Amino acid sequence: MIRAAHNGDEAAWAAIVDRFAGLVWSTARAHRLTAAEAADVSQTTWLRLIENLDRIKDPERVGAWLATTARRECLRHIRLKGREVPTGEDSVFEAPAEDHVERRLITRERNAALRRAFARISERCQALLRLLAAPEPPSYEEVAAALGMPIGAIGPTRARCLDQLRRTPELAGLQIG
Repeated sequence: MIRAAHNGDEAAWAAIVDRFAGLVWSTARAHRLTAAEAADVSQTTWLRLIENLDRIKDPERVGAWLATTARRECLRHIRLKGREVPTGEDSVFEAPAEDHVERRLITRERNAALRRAFARISERCQALLRLLAAPEPPSYEEVAAALGMPIGAIGPTRARCLDQLRRTPELAGLQIG
């Protein structure tokens, strides 16, 4: 079949592809490539066979040759892919604008003042505000149980705690939010 495919016999080429396509594909997928990457590697492997049909000395071992070539193509793809770091950001190489630096500095100063002010309010207020500001805040029932307070007192107590926080000297003149 190899010699016939080398001489241009399309049926022989189709028979080779039918027989070994699963081997090439599974070799590519065994390297944990995505389906698109595995398809690229498979296509490159078949291209390498076409380029080397006249060099295949032992046609009985074409399966091993294809498996080895597919493995090498996978490793080459992985190595080259490791060099690329797509970001999707067009401005990644631009110098940061001055307002970005200013904004970061202001945010950092505001956050530091907020931490200092937070440390000055009562521990009960700190506990309540931490619970209510959690990324996934617990239900009012859970807050009430954790802090030993009635559910109806959570909202008013929260308001008083935030007011207490706003009145600290650290936050005087700062605009929060």
